Amino acid sequence: MAHGDTQATEPLPDDMLPAAPPPRRRAWPWIVAFAIVAVLAVAAWFAGDAIARQVVTGVVRDQVRTQLALPADQQIDVEVAGAVIPQLIGGSLDELTIASDDVTFSGVTGDVSVTAQDVAVRGTGEMSGATATVSLDQSQLQTLLATVEGFPSDTVGLAAPNVTMSMDLQLFGVAIPVGVALTPTASEGQIVLSPASLQLGGTEVTADALRDQFGRLADAVLRDWNVCVAQYLPAGVALTGVEVEGDVLVADFDVDGAIATDPALQQNGSCA
Repeated sequence: MAHGDTQATEPLPDDMLPAAPPPRRRAWPWIVAFAIVAVLAVAAWFAGDAIARQVVTGVVRDQVRTQLALPADQQIDVEVAGAVIPQLIGGSLDELTIASDDVTFSGVTGDVSVTAQDVAVRGTGEMSGATATVSLDQSQLQTLLATVEGFPSDTVGLAAPNVTMSMDLQLFGVAIPVGVALTPTASEGQIVLSPASLQLGGTEVTADALRDQFGRLADAVLRDWNVCVAQYLPAGVALTGVEVEGDVLVADFDVDGAIATDPALQQNGSCA
């Protein structure tokens, strides 16, 4: 080959070429895909739980209407705390709240709310316990107090923290109205109404002053009034407290967890 001619360069064998770097894999598409799957799984879970909740609340609502013989259009609010599906798998509802207005028990009507714990969804149907409240407005309280002999239920009012009423005392043939504020307490299945203050002619007076003026006649307004509520409720429901809140009287109850299975606890109670 002549001087100055360019010498041809022969290609290197394939096995002597440097290895090509591996293609860089992008992680973000997999992360996005995983996130999408996770979101769909969560959405499916909540959709399934929502359906389960709807079924459970519907069954409870129907059972309450049937057991209490409530009208078909009676509004009943049912709330299950927490996720429903795991509770159904476990066999009991951790906390179940049922509330309805204008529920009638043996002629007495009130707004009722019950919160129960560990309510079995199959098997024995027992629960660990429950609490309940019954709220009575002025008209409903008048109906309840009309069952108490001698009580002037048509004069009843509510002025927190007391129940109010008035009664006429006769003095020399003249009817003199006496206003009484009564403090409610709970005792052995009864609401006890005890005089807290007195008014005569619009002026507050003491019990001694009233006795001085009316003698033994004053005993008619200075007495305690016992209102038995246990007779209207199952024996497994115990009155624990009562107070006037705003324009309603609210009674609190404890419910025996065995009431769902013990027939004796399902029968109407009585006052001691």
